Amino acid sequence: MSILRAKISLRCRILPLVVLTALVLAGCTPAPAPTGSAGTSAPGNTAPSSSPTPSTDPNQSQTTPGNGPTSAPQQSAAEKTLDAMGLKEKIGQVLMVGVPATGSSSADRAVIAEHALGNFFLKGRSGAGNTTTAAVVEKVESTISKTLSEDIDPFVATDQEGGSVQVLKGSGFSTLPAALTQGGWATQTLRERASDWGQELAEAGINVNLAPVADTVTSAAFAPSNAPIGYWKREYGYDPDTVSAASRAFSAGMLAAGVDPVIKHFPGLGRVTKNTDTTRNVTDTRTTRHDAYLKPFKDGIAAGNDWVMVSNAYYAKIDAKNIAPFSSTVMREMLREDLGFNGIIVSDDMCEAAQLDPWAPGTRALRFFEAGGTMMLCVNAGDMPAIAKALHAKASKDPAFARIIDSAALRVLEVKERR
Repeated sequence: MSILRAKISLRCRILPLVVLTALVLAGCTPAPAPTGSAGTSAPGNTAPSSSPTPSTDPNQSQTTPGNGPTSAPQQSAAEKTLDAMGLKEKIGQVLMVGVPATGSSSADRAVIAEHALGNFFLKGRSGAGNTTTAAVVEKVESTISKTLSEDIDPFVATDQEGGSVQVLKGSGFSTLPAALTQGGWATQTLRERASDWGQELAEAGINVNLAPVADTVTSAAFAPSNAPIGYWKREYGYDPDTVSAASRAFSAGMLAAGVDPVIKHFPGLGRVTKNTDTTRNVTDTRTTRHDAYLKPFKDGIAAGNDWVMVSNAYYAKIDAKNIAPFSSTVMREMLREDLGFNGIIVSDDMCEAAQLDPWAPGTRALRFFEAGGTMMLCVNAGDMPAIAKALHAKASKDPAFARIIDSAALRVLEVKERR
């Protein structure tokens, strides 16, 4: 099925990419003001591959010694679309830019148009309701549609976990309880309610929810000291089995409504005390490569989730020298090899988090993709020009890096096609 010139509806998910659509706020954590980061901001605490197959003529046949004539391999729709794109558009497909949930500015849209950005995230807080949010989404989507040479609609993301982390409120949006409350419900109840919440998002044109949180906080006693997760009651429970069951139920409900869930923050933030949004050198000193606390992520991947978000922390027993978004051990070895994940590895916010302060925006982008990331989330549109230019400059002169970008863009297009 060709995705060339296929206009993607922002209201459906279960259709093929010919009807595809394109959703964390200033953090995956709560924030009192309408700005923040995809991973961790909170009230009063600012909490929280290879290149595509070369084109072949399907009418040609090739002879394999000992096997006789065989049909030449045919390109997938995603591969054909990738071949038709220029480098700038490929880079745009692997970036997700933040815009205020209350409405994008002309400057935001100019950045999106200039750099052919293909995905965006509604950040901050909005109480304007469903209809107004749909108009906010449509305005940005229109900018993207006019910019791209191929009609591939964006992934539109937001952060609708519940409790302190709910970007969108107002008429047409339910008030979601905190994940800790959700985790106490029967899984069928959580699935049904998540489906209702997902439908509200889909009606506003949102097709990606940066939730659920699959981090396991070690205990109720430790939770108040766990700045990014437990302090805000973002955990579903205090053991991997409970967290796994609830996060899978939430994901299934979102998927039933046509919204992609994003399990986060791999390989877990339930054991740290500091918040990467507000503090440097946040380090988990306990989690190992084959840790029992990875179960919610492993089970979510086995259930078919297409998205995993990587945390911004260091993991001393996994890769002490690199934060997770710079770690090929975390992304290529653990996610791709150990867990068999074939979808989109998306970063937490890499533009406003204090953990990333030592590196310039362009350097952050290069290191993320070199280590195996698929899509970089940057909630600050003002940093996107430096990021896009750094990626373009590197890919223009380095064929190996260009293949990395091709591979990441192809993964994004393949997930869009599967929708």
